[in-house]
Amino acid sequence: MNGVVTAPKGKAGQKWLMVLVVAGLSASVLLPLIQLFSKAFYDKNGLFVGWDNFITYFSTPALSQSLHNTLYISSMTTAIAVSLAFLFAYALTRSGIRGKGFYRAVALLPLFAPTMMHGIALTYLFGNQGLVTTGIFGLLPFQWDVDLYGPVGIVLAEIVYVFPQAYLILAVSLAFADYQLYEAADTLGAGHVRKLMTVTLPGVKYGIVSACFVCFTLSFTDFGAPKVVGGQFSVLATDIYKQVIGQQNMTMGATVGLLLIIPALVAFIVDRIVERKQHAAVTAKSKEYRIKANGWRDLFYTVVCLGVSGFLLLLMATVVLASFIQVWPYNLDFSLVHYDFSNVAGEGIEPLWNSIVVAVLTAVIGTCVTFVAAYAIEKSQVWKGLRQAGYFLSILPLALPGLVIGLAYIFFFNNPANPLHGLYGSLWILILANVIHFFAVGFITATTALKKLDPEFEQAAESMGIGQMKLFWRVTVPVCMPAIIEMLVYFFINAMVTISAVVFLYAADFKLASVSIVNMDDAGDIAPAAAMSVLIVVLNIIARAGAEWISARLRKRTARTEQEKGQVA
Repeated sequence: MNGVVTAPKGKAGQKWLMVLVVAGLSASVLLPLIQLFSKAFYDKNGLFVGWDNFITYFSTPALSQSLHNTLYISSMTTAIAVSLAFLFAYALTRSGIRGKGFYRAVALLPLFAPTMMHGIALTYLFGNQGLVTTGIFGLLPFQWDVDLYGPVGIVLAEIVYVFPQAYLILAVSLAFADYQLYEAADTLGAGHVRKLMTVTLPGVKYGIVSACFVCFTLSFTDFGAPKVVGGQFSVLATDIYKQVIGQQNMTMGATVGLLLIIPALVAFIVDRIVERKQHAAVTAKSKEYRIKANGWRDLFYTVVCLGVSGFLLLLMATVVLASFIQVWPYNLDFSLVHYDFSNVAGEGIEPLWNSIVVAVLTAVIGTCVTFVAAYAIEKSQVWKGLRQAGYFLSILPLALPGLVIGLAYIFFFNNPANPLHGLYGSLWILILANVIHFFAVGFITATTALKKLDPEFEQAAESMGIGQMKLFWRVTVPVCMPAIIEMLVYFFINAMVTISAVVFLYAADFKLASVSIVNMDDAGDIAPAAAMSVLIVVLNIIARAGAEWISARLRKRTARTEQEKGQVA
């Protein structure tokens, strides 16, 4: 009897929850995008001009050159980063080198730093007064000027930025392989190159495609690196910044924003298609890949890993060192003066505390909202069309660069006729922009965890008259806790390092650490900018270490519980 009564209530609750999720995503994703798109077809006075803004853009050499520059930067970055990431991932999954744990940790270090930090590190190494440019201030017999400020600097910074993402994708692809294919190739007398071309690369082709599109999109839309080391070499991301902040030309900013979103949308669509075409590389009959002893191979990949890891550590160490140097390069005494931000353009230590507040609130609110949205879409049995709309809106932010989100929010929330106008210029619009910017990855993480739950939980709860809320708190949340922790730390770290999503939205009296780094760099306060970057990295590493500690505790408790159950049985 209870089951019969509970079911309709549960269905009604699911309907209201789905409506709330779709309405919230529409207001925070869809409507701002529509507003942005429409602005690109109007002039400064609000008159409809059709395609005139686009014609103006492409007929202005200085502006259209930015598109060519961006395509060049993204293509070079993708080719180099994916090649290096493939070699690095192959070394850690298919060779017998030592120190794999160390190399993995180093490969992920750039994820903890704002992209401006990579540019700052390159400035200290290859800038006009850089260590390499001056031959370590004349101590070495050679000097090397790479002409940093321009395409070279941007490409180097973007490679560091996108390398971890490419490595993670390719490492997952290379980790799974059927060793029987390699045994068959050996039987047929295939050499190493032949096996690479006919077995290895076809087996990871979808991973390579995904890595290429991720790298291309990230470098195409990045703002931090071009801002620091771009010099006079303009790209689309800096063009938007100049149009909106420098010239207050909002319509041209919207036009460039639309151009910025096209490659991201193409990459998003292709990635979805690639994902659907992927098939199981490992079946029940497959044999686990076996690493054979090969000294020359291991020596080669050790050199590769040492080279890549050494460069990443060099960049990190350079920024840390520079933050403690009195006056680079004239007074090399150690000092903490650059950690006193009171006399520089960054406006003191307050932006760091602001960033911590925003990051914590983004992590808590973002995780809660994302997990509930994923639960509603994954577990609801009502209104299939609405569920599909919710899923589409949930993964749509994957195709939206942070600059586009920030620009769309200006048009949407700065409209006095909008009931949500009160959010504009407040702390909450920064949090909302961050949550939406990183929503898709959190949503996919939550959905993956929820798919692992046996549907019998819901069926048993319904037959016993247990409400959905009780089932949610007693079963769903505890089982999915590892994924929830990952979502928390993901939101926190990205909210600390992001600049593109918030650079248009912060209030004058509430700056963030990433924004202060840009302001300090603009003012020539490079060492304090390096110091602020170091503080961000330290906080993010602490957050990651804390998440790992909690996850380890949860795994131990789960294992102990399972052991106790086994003993009772």
